[in-house]
Amino acid sequence: MVDAKGRNMKCLTFFLMLPESVKSRSSKGAKKGSPTSSKLPPVCYEIITLKTKKKKKMAAEVFPAKKPSATTTVQQYQQQNLNNNNTIQSSNWQGLYPTIRERNAVMFNNELMADVHFVVGSPGGTQRLPGHKYVLAVGSSVFHAMFYGELAEDQDEIRIPDVEPAAFLALLKYIYCDEIDLSADTVLATLYAAKKYIVPHLARACVNFLETSLSAKNACVLLSQSCLFEEPDLTQRCWEVIDAQAELALRSEGFCDIDARTLESILRRETLNAKELVVFEAALSWAEAECQRRELPASIDNKRKVLGKAVYLIRVPTMALDDFANGAAQSGVLTLTETNDIFLWYTAAKKPELQFASEPRKGLSPQRCHRFQSCAYRSNQWRYRGRCDSIQFAVDRRAFVAGFGLYGSSCGSAEYSAKIELKRQGAVLGQNLSKYFSDGSSNTFPVWFEYPVQVEPDTFYTASVVLDGNELSYFGQEGMTEVQCGKVTFQFQCSSDSTNGTGVQGGQIPELIFYA
Repeated sequence: MVDAKGRNMKCLTFFLMLPESVKSRSSKGAKKGSPTSSKLPPVCYEIITLKTKKKKKMAAEVFPAKKPSATTTVQQYQQQNLNNNNTIQSSNWQGLYPTIRERNAVMFNNELMADVHFVVGSPGGTQRLPGHKYVLAVGSSVFHAMFYGELAEDQDEIRIPDVEPAAFLALLKYIYCDEIDLSADTVLATLYAAKKYIVPHLARACVNFLETSLSAKNACVLLSQSCLFEEPDLTQRCWEVIDAQAELALRSEGFCDIDARTLESILRRETLNAKELVVFEAALSWAEAECQRRELPASIDNKRKVLGKAVYLIRVPTMALDDFANGAAQSGVLTLTETNDIFLWYTAAKKPELQFASEPRKGLSPQRCHRFQSCAYRSNQWRYRGRCDSIQFAVDRRAFVAGFGLYGSSCGSAEYSAKIELKRQGAVLGQNLSKYFSDGSSNTFPVWFEYPVQVEPDTFYTASVVLDGNELSYFGQEGMTEVQCGKVTFQFQCSSDSTNGTGVQGGQIPELIFYA
């Protein structure tokens, strides 16, 4: 066919029969003498030409499906299936979904066409879940070997006692729906399931989830699990948190849940940033929990027994004498000989040999991010009258802010009282009230938080200080908006909390003291 401009056109032609009302007009145009002119009803045809594009379309685009009603959406099917209420309402449900992913999603945890069942969970807490061999084999090489391999067994029911039902459902949801559904309560169990059935993308998602939720409260437990699952990146992240926030990590409930091997690796750690008394007390708390796991009375003798040789990894001789005398020496865990020898170690010129490690831990060396290129003082420019100096900052990788470096008096030595604070979106993450002495120089003087504060990348935090002391002080000039310090890049911007003039270009809080 040729259009009005002489161009060739591909077309689809539909012949539509006109209604009875046009018969009379059609009969007038019929040829005389035609054998059918008097017998057949007059018919008129209208030709409709549809232009077609050269690009081929998918079936779902040519024949768009009607939108499913509110009661038949994929999400609701998934929710029904999670609740084991997987009755399909429509006999032609396949026509409601244009893609194979959506149709597979409807089959998630669905009895329809199921050719295998799994009994998942430990005895007393099992759940029977339906599966479809083909879908499972496409999603996992382990399932492929199980159902189609050379040693495949034709079983209608497979028992999996070592995987939690919720974790197995998360695995199935990923295989059927291509969706990752993780929560803090199930992520470790899901990681175990993903590792067992060799589903690497789900396992990677679990590790990423754990890394983003990593804190001092769960770092020791995740360290134990990361070693079990052979995830070196997660292991390294756990050590970073444990080293920097050692006292918080050792005092967490999760520390008591670790295995003996992980306990020994922590007690050996050279870079633990903690007092040795805190390490000793944490080891006793773990020993008490281990007695309960072994169904032993939590007596002094049993605590020493479950600790075994790990007790000698505690560097007891490096404690302050007061800490040892009032803590470890009276705990009852040490023998009388050990207690006597350690006292002699503190006081005697000829020190006895000890089984305990006697060299103090190196801990972590704090780094300092200095944001000013110079400092100055003028008698009428920088004063402290209880007003707030504040600045916002962000980092490009996880770090632990331990405190601030602050300027002091510009007219002789003076003592300052400093209230420091670190906030994120208005929530206080760390604060402390302490004093420091300024010798009248332009040096900075450190003020510390009680515990280092973990800061995450790509989020702005607010550092604030309220100083009380000699009004005249040094102040920073030629401030930088971006500072590279070691492996961490800091970005600075002004804070609306600042009421004393501190900003990016000048003012107080010249240094952030951190671990990374």
